[in-house]
Amino acid sequence: MFTGLVEEVGRVSRLERGAMLRLGISAERATEGTRAGDSVAVNGVCLTVGETDGRTLTFYAMPETLRRTALGRLAEGSAVNLERAMAAGSRFGGHIVQGHVDGVGEVIGVRPEGEAEIWEFGAPEAVLRYAVEKGSICVDGISLTLVSVEEGSFTVSILPQTRANTNLAELGEGDRVNLEADVIGKYVERLLGPRMVERVATAERSEDAV
Repeated sequence: MFTGLVEEVGRVSRLERGAMLRLGISAERATEGTRAGDSVAVNGVCLTVGETDGRTLTFYAMPETLRRTALGRLAEGSAVNLERAMAAGSRFGGHIVQGHVDGVGEVIGVRPEGEAEIWEFGAPEAVLRYAVEKGSICVDGISLTLVSVEEGSFTVSILPQTRANTNLAELGEGDRVNLEADVIGKYVERLLGPRMVERVATAERSEDAV
């Protein structure tokens, strides 16, 4: 599990495309104590460390991962947000992030608002169905609060501190991002969905009987 609080911005140092994508990422903080087999969120995607030499983390992304995320668009030198899996007993400062991407979004625009910025992202319905104003969403591994939800898009407010310490500093209009909806909404839908369907069916039967 992750929190959406980015520990470090790493750099893609190596890309090898084949049956799987071999992804090498240069980092400093995220390599500390990290071993092969550990989980690290890379732009919000939970990946398993395949190898590490203390300066570079190497991951292998399966075809399914590349189909579901924007990792396939990375190039050598790309900035990536890194977060190691949350340790038991550590401070929980973001929201529950699984590293399971629900869809790929796109930067639509950025506008200033005081010292902050309002970013608008296009998003698929698979993500927007769980988006609520002032709720949480994960964008490329960053825990953010939704400002508004529109048809086909949503907005978030970005502080200078957030932009300077994440890959947002290098993103612009048209760039693709990984999106993960709040897992609580997904579980609520799963648990209440069948009950809501049954209530609608019962109401319809009652109306027909009148």
